[in-house]
Amino acid sequence: MIRKVLTFTLSLILSTSLIGCGNEGNPALAEEKNKGEGGFVVSEEMQSLSEDYFSEEKEDEGFDLSGIDTTDHVVITYLTIGDKPKGKAEERLHQTIAELNEILDEKVNAELNIEFIEWDNFLENYNNKLALMDGSIDLVGTSTDWLEGWQNVKKGCFLPLTESMLRRYAPRTYETVIPEHWDMCKFNDTIYFMPEDNYTQWTNHGFIYRMDFAKEAGLKDGVKSWDDLTDYFKYVIDNHKELKVPWDADGTQYITMTDGWLSSHTDFIPIYGLCNSNMFGGSIDDPYTIYAPIMKDTDAYVEYAELMKKWDRMGVWPSNVLTNTENDNRSEYRKGIVAAEQHHTQTFANICSDNEENQLYIDNPDAKSGFFPFGIENNNLIATTITHGAMAVSAASDNPERALMVYDLLRNDVACYKLLCYGIEGVSYIINEEGLRGKPEGFDPECDNINGTTNFWWGRNDSIEIRDAETNWDVIDEIYSIYEKKKTDYPYSQFVPDDSEILAKVEKCNQIYNDYMQEISYGKYNGTAESIVSSMQEDLALEGIDDIISELQMQINSLYK
Repeated sequence: MIRKVLTFTLSLILSTSLIGCGNEGNPALAEEKNKGEGGFVVSEEMQSLSEDYFSEEKEDEGFDLSGIDTTDHVVITYLTIGDKPKGKAEERLHQTIAELNEILDEKVNAELNIEFIEWDNFLENYNNKLALMDGSIDLVGTSTDWLEGWQNVKKGCFLPLTESMLRRYAPRTYETVIPEHWDMCKFNDTIYFMPEDNYTQWTNHGFIYRMDFAKEAGLKDGVKSWDDLTDYFKYVIDNHKELKVPWDADGTQYITMTDGWLSSHTDFIPIYGLCNSNMFGGSIDDPYTIYAPIMKDTDAYVEYAELMKKWDRMGVWPSNVLTNTENDNRSEYRKGIVAAEQHHTQTFANICSDNEENQLYIDNPDAKSGFFPFGIENNNLIATTITHGAMAVSAASDNPERALMVYDLLRNDVACYKLLCYGIEGVSYIINEEGLRGKPEGFDPECDNINGTTNFWWGRNDSIEIRDAETNWDVIDEIYSIYEKKKTDYPYSQFVPDDSEILAKVEKCNQIYNDYMQEISYGKYNGTAESIVSSMQEDLALEGIDDIISELQMQINSLYK
């Protein structure tokens, strides 16, 4: 086999999309990522299948190239979401990908190039990049609940993946994804995604809070309900004047908070992917009878509006919350300046841990953090779809077969996986005596954190993952165990809403709902809670929300009934 000589200084063209305007810390990401709440825990069947496959014998087999022409050296461009590294961080990434490319060159005569879509206006820029169809990208990180994966399938942006293609060019991935999971990646009976289905994660939202403060307030078991949360905030306001504010909110979390309230007080399950307001769905007991809670559960919305008005008057957030865009509440929580942060379990896993980011625990050894997951007290905890993270192949890729081969290595080859996800051992990470992933001496988080740079959220693999030494696993494992017992599987994994007949109505109702719920969720509305909810219902009715429900019901019936 004739191979072209790699020039590593050119092998990684770290470029942001030319159409971009340019982070998990910025407001734009907050609302979009909230679409996909829930979690995914690897099943025993998946664990057994993966353990069998990732034996030492399998690892040493290498990639079977028999009958596959890899004569021409190719560059495979992987598109992901994230800010392009600069300065020393870019240099470290170049160095890391150079080592990765040595392996890819040897195994499949290819090299990897990463292209970033920056967080600023990321969804629009991401969709525009895919729509170019100019052959500049090959592997595409995607999601059906926060990156409009199904919508881009229908637009023709992704390559149909036949089972024979997957079996031949991505054999390890094909063999370790169970048939039921491949079915969840199909549109019109054709596979379009390779799901991140062998990685345990929970992205269900809730409030992170100071457990030490909660116990001071008499909440010995921590915050277990919204009533507890109100008592907690009141105590903090009255007794911890040293804080800037209990929650330095920026006015962007209104849909997540609304969804959280509904999951805690109703049995509603939203359909993700139709609109970011998550207005439509079914119930735990009857998921395939579609309704909109805003039109049915009036009392729940009125109670929510009343509570948010109470929080506003108490001073839970700053008075300018709707324009408070320059703050960084998470950073403030880590420093002990505020007493709450609203995000998901994966974020809590970091915030509750003793690491260099969390100055809070360094300054106050008695400080501890707790987590109140939305819906937990109501047994309404939805495990999200396995395509919350997935890899697709661009329909315009010039080298789709080699792209699949590269992905199969990135996901399943131990050396490739470690380089892409963790970096160079001894530089970006070490393995300690307990087998956990730690930081080497001289580690610089500004440039050595490869794990936070490559953003490989589309093929992480518990069979290869190395647990982080700084994470508080005792707390997290306990939470995961509780979630596993309480979870309800997401019932709409194969439902791809067709909005062609209702798009204008969906967009209008979505905007109305967002506008009202932002005011309601921060108690900034005029009049009574009853009047503001009634006004929203009237406006939604005028814009055809009943027509949307009828159309969705018809589509659900054709698929599930």
